[in-house]
Amino acid sequence: MVAGVASAQNINAAGATFPYPIYNKWFTEYAALHPGVHINYQSIGSGGGIKQASEGTVDFGASDGPMNDQQLADAKIKLMHIPTVLGAVVPVYNIPGATSLNFSPEVIAGIYLGKITKWNDPRIAKDNPGVNLPEKPILPVYRSDGSGTTYIFTDYLSKISPEWQSGSGKGTSVKWPTGIGQKGNEGVAGMVRQAPFSIGYVELIYALQNKMEYGTVKNADGKFIKATPDAVTAAAAAAAKTMPADYRVSITNAHGAESYPISSFTWLLIPTHFADPAKGKAVADFLVWMLDNGEGEASGMGYAPLPKQVQVMVRKSIAIVK
Repeated sequence: MVAGVASAQNINAAGATFPYPIYNKWFTEYAALHPGVHINYQSIGSGGGIKQASEGTVDFGASDGPMNDQQLADAKIKLMHIPTVLGAVVPVYNIPGATSLNFSPEVIAGIYLGKITKWNDPRIAKDNPGVNLPEKPILPVYRSDGSGTTYIFTDYLSKISPEWQSGSGKGTSVKWPTGIGQKGNEGVAGMVRQAPFSIGYVELIYALQNKMEYGTVKNADGKFIKATPDAVTAAAAAAAKTMPADYRVSITNAHGAESYPISSFTWLLIPTHFADPAKGKAVADFLVWMLDNGEGEASGMGYAPLPKQVQVMVRKSIAIVK
């Protein structure tokens, strides 16, 4: 970084909770290496990130659900999507004594549609032979705030359940047929931890950090897969070959024997033009550092790094940030 050009910058950002653990690490490390550059990130959910970035009340936003064409057209500022890492959304549950449950797509949809209401339902038992499943009501937990994690989860549900697609559909906020809402990945994780016989969906790192049980999910090839960075990378492999120029792509329910089915890219929403050129340079410099250094830290935190061919594309996109 050229001294003086992009120094002494306070950069404000807000959005997704899904990538917050790794963003917090990156922003802290970057500030330590570049004294004077501080990126203040508020983990408020993807809906808030889209809104604030679109209105220009933050320097950039973050979302796990890509903006749609209407949102991009309505934004006061021209924004582009920069993918950063990939992650997995996992079903977390609290059943005393039950570990390593398998979940089929039909069961996950059935629980959130309110059609599967007890843990000892035959459809759950079929995929979990030998597991002592209690005759207890299931408490589904969902995100109450506008959430990219919800976008990923409901995008998946819409692909595997026609009933879900024609009903609640996909979005950062949807009308839930059943369950109880909580704010943030942190809120859902906390609720599931304290409520026996509950189930929720959170980004993998939140399950790992909270030492929570999370299930394996049957993928499009019929194989039960545990969420890992490698399984997320496998899901991204096909998309990487056909990545659109604007990076808005869905990889839920991806084919491939090793693909984890509830996987997604997550994006920063970056203005293509900054009113303050020094701030634009500071943001662009950070994005280059992210590719050169940050991506290598992804797997150790439960995320997957961008595929190499996507990193090459992103580097070209960063060059237009001014």
